[in-house]
Amino acid sequence: MKIKTILAAAAAVIACAGQQALAQSGEADPAQSRAAPSAKATPAEKAAARQARRKEGAEVARSATGADDSPSSAGVARKVTKQERQAAAAKRRSETSAAVRRGEIPSGER
Repeated sequence: MKIKTILAAAAAVIACAGQQALAQSGEADPAQSRAAPSAKATPAEKAAARQARRKEGAEVARSATGADDSPSSAGVARKVTKQERQAAAAKRRSETSAAVRRGEIPSGER
């Protein structure tokens, strides 16, 4: 019984390995899901492309068409005094302690 199981597993492994080997061939497949291999660019071609990109970038920078010509602030936060902060903290603490007493917020581990 073990031999049959081992043979079946070995056949499955061989079938998977065979598919992987075919999938990794270097040629473009008939469905054209991969690009065909192309020649590497020469240093002269790379330099020419770089100069063209730099020229285009300089023109864009000179045109000064920013994304937001009139930035606006979201506003200034209201200044709060120390007494107001303390009063707000005391109010939050009292509300929380009341909720704990009512059993709405479990405190500690049970």
